[in-house]
Parts: sequence; C-alpha cells; structure tokens
Amino acid sequence: MLPIDAAAHSSRWRRRHPCEKAVLGFGLTLCAVSLPPWPGAVLVAAATLAVLLGPAGVPGRQLWRAFRIPLGFCVTGAVPLLFQVGGPTGLVALAPDGPVHAGELLLRTSAASLGVLLFAFTTPVSDVLPRLVRAGVPAPVVDVALVMYRIGFLLLDAITRVRQAQAARLGLTTRAATWRSLAGLGATAFVRAFDRAQRLQTGLAGRGYDGTLRVLVPEAAVSRRFLAATAALLAGLVALTLVLERSLP
Repeated sequence: MLPIDAAAHSSRWRRRHPCEKAVLGFGLTLCAVSLPPWPGAVLVAAATLAVLLGPAGVPGRQLWRAFRIPLGFCVTGAVPLLFQVGGPTGLVALAPDGPVHAGELLLRTSAASLGVLLFAFTTPVSDVLPRLVRAGVPAPVVDVALVMYRIGFLLLDAITRVRQAQAARLGLTTRAATWRSLAGLGATAFVRAFDRAQRLQTGLAGRGYDGTLRVLVPEAAVSRRFLAATAALLAGLVALTLVLERSLP
C-alpha cells in the first residue's frame, strides 16, 4: 500500500462522508485557481496547511513527501515563463514580466495541489469508487476502476519483491547488471500482470460474477455542521482576499 493510502485509511476523518471532504478539498482548490495569486493563493495555501496539520491530523513529514512531487511539476511549469523566445534581445532571453508570471503560476498550482492532497490524505479510494454509482457513473466503469486499483497494488508488491531478490543476488552492482535487472523486472511484471488478470477473471467467474461487483460501503451521514464550517471557511477566504487586494499595494 502506498504511504498516502495508508495515511488515508488511518486518518481522523476516515469515517466522514467523502462528499464532505470533497467539498472542502476541491473547494479550496477552486479558490486557489480562481482567486488572485496574491494574496488569494497564499491565504488558501495557509488555510489548507492549517487544516491538514490540525483537524485532519496529517503528519508533516508524510505531507512533505507527498507534496514535493507535485511541487516539482509546479516549478517545472513555472520556469519556462521566465524566458521569451525571439525578439530584439536574441533567440532566448529573460522575459520582462517573467518572474511575476512564474511566481503567480507557482503560487496558484502549489496551493491547488495542497487542496487535492487534503482530499487524498483523508479519503481512501475504496470509499469513493463504490459511491460513484449512486452519483450516476455507470457500474461497469466503476468495476473496472476497482479492479485496476486492486491489481495496481498487487503489481507494485510483485515489483518490490522482484527488485529485492535482484539486489540480494547482486543484480545491481554494476551499470550493465542494473540494466539487465531492469529488463528482467519489466518482463516479469508484464507476465505477472496477465497472470493476475487471468486468475482474477477465473475467481470472479467461480463466484458467479454477473457484471456487477458488490462492495460493502461503510455507512456515513453527511454532517451539516461540517459543510457549514466549510462554506464559512471558503467565504472567509474569498472575503479576506478581496479586502487585502484592495488595501495591499
């Protein structure tokens, strides 16, 4: 199991309805994208961090390990805005407003990523997918997603075991040995993926699969108090952003 999935299953908000956490997480993401980068995105990022580290109880080290990957994409997307191609200054030169645009994009995307991580750290995928059928998503689509979610973890476990076996047999000592081990790892994962799929199909057929996977979903009531607090937080962020935008230079 991935660390973020383990954190979601042990979260303080594990028993809350996914709809509540979706409204909070994606509402903060929408605010980060739609509000001005300064001071809107900064306020949204600060509020999201406060919720993650406070009421949600996400450990700071786990949050940083998960956040640094999307942060890398955010930085990669912002760097090209620092330059311009063509013009009187040469083929490639620094853009006049490049640092401003790059900073605004970095603020927006990083704050939006924190909003998505808030939902991911508090809501297991196994709680969301079965409820999508009630939301109107076709059942076969949800079934395929559930199966792929399960097979993904099985393949990750198999790859980890093969990698450990290769390291124990000195398969990673040299560059040539590493490439051979990598090729063997890919071939083994490819074969095991088909084997797992075949075994899964056989197991479902033996259990009378009729086209629908029936999964027990824990009952959870939507808290009006939580939704009201979420609405108050989002409205407060929007109002504070508008006030500060007028007062700050």
